[in-house]
Amino acid sequence: MAAQKKKKTEDPNNKVVASNRKARHNYNIVDTYEAGLQLMGTEVKSLRDGGVNITEGFCQMYGNELWLEGINIAEYGRGSWTNHQARRRRKLLLHRYEIDKIAQKLNETGYTAVPLRIYFSNGKAKAEIALATGKREFDKRHALRERQDNLEAARAMRYKNLG
Repeated sequence: MAAQKKKKTEDPNNKVVASNRKARHNYNIVDTYEAGLQLMGTEVKSLRDGGVNITEGFCQMYGNELWLEGINIAEYGRGSWTNHQARRRRKLLLHRYEIDKIAQKLNETGYTAVPLRIYFSNGKAKAEIALATGKREFDKRHALRERQDNLEAARAMRYKNLG
């Protein structure tokens, strides 16, 4: 038997903790960045347990730094008085030129920065941040219709090739 092929985009060192599927539905993704997260110890342990929700998350500039807000990392169950706050701001670690590029886009009308997923890469917590523009309601319906049409076309081709 031949060995199964792995996807080229799948890295064995990356473990996805949370993904924001609503972001791809509500926004047109313009550009993506990989950012490190500045976290406390109990936050990392809670992430490893999978206690995170990023669907309401967004990024905002404070001074010359980019911060991640609105995500909920649950308190660590076996933590003590050193536990973290669940909905606090978390600093994103990026290169200066990336922060400047994101800040320039955020100052333009219509752009926002949203987290797409949080994952571990070689033991370090990372966030995939996307610069995005909002979709209108008819754009969302058009995307759903296009996906449905592609599925029906593929299904018809499969049935035609079988018989």
